[in-house]
Amino acid sequence: MLTLYRWATDDWQSIGAELPPGIIWIDLLDPSADEKQFVESRLNIRVPTEDALSEIEASSRLIADHDRLYLSSPAVRLDTNNEAEITNVGFIIGPRVLVTVRFASMPAFDTVMKRIDSDNSLQNGMCVFTALLEAMVDRGADVLEHLGAKADQLSRAVFKGGLVRTRRPVRSSRRLREALESVGELADRLAKARDVLLGVGRIAGFAEDVGNEWITAASKKRLEAVSRDVASLSDYESRLSDKIQLLLDAILGFINIQQNDLFKILTIVSVVGVPPTILAGVWGMNFKTMPELNWTFGYPLACAAIIASGILPLLWFKRRGWFD
Repeated sequence: MLTLYRWATDDWQSIGAELPPGIIWIDLLDPSADEKQFVESRLNIRVPTEDALSEIEASSRLIADHDRLYLSSPAVRLDTNNEAEITNVGFIIGPRVLVTVRFASMPAFDTVMKRIDSDNSLQNGMCVFTALLEAMVDRGADVLEHLGAKADQLSRAVFKGGLVRTRRPVRSSRRLREALESVGELADRLAKARDVLLGVGRIAGFAEDVGNEWITAASKKRLEAVSRDVASLSDYESRLSDKIQLLLDAILGFINIQQNDLFKILTIVSVVGVPPTILAGVWGMNFKTMPELNWTFGYPLACAAIIASGILPLLWFKRRGWFD
């Protein structure tokens, strides 16, 4: 889909060889070949493909070509299951018109689209580009705040919520498994947010330093502010990453403790069963001369000895603190 902003009609096919002067932003959302050809012929640019936007080298993401800047950055989209996915967006910035190339809907773009007709500060493509970066940073900040709140909630559950304080090992194991899955989800979403912030900071710094005369001092100040915001959010992301790593280590530690307790129980059971087994084996031997066979209370004494041989190890283990 091709959308031209600050243009009175949506019939872009009726435009001639020259773009009208009022157009400041052309948004290409999953563009067709005809839409790409239209933009390339009117602006004398090359519209990157989805594969080209996915290149990770800085030389492919940050390009200054004459009076045009070709930039690309990761962004986050929501799939049909409302799961966050990484997609890529391209920015082609010229003296007057901004061209964006994307292959998924993104909330940051929707925010700027609602402002485009009423905000007089969006006077040219560079202003729109800066507004898009600011919206992406605001969106990233909201995501980090949400992840921070979830990390705090999980931290309370792990350290104060009695995650493993239950007499039912099966329930405790299920809780630990769910907590481990939650930590993995947090780490995955945090990694995506980090990729987006690094990409925004990279293209903001490049656009600020490139030095084209049509990049005004006001735009440079706004880009500098974007870079500062990205730096502060990166610090917050680093602390959040450390906290998630702490939660991961704690949960794995609880799992190891639970496994050790299980092995302790198995050890106690196996050791307690050894003396009765020996005694039962001795009195179960078929020797003709065995004095206990003729005792009147031989059988009760044997039973008592077998029971005592099982209780004494239990008392010894309790005295050693194995049941604490």
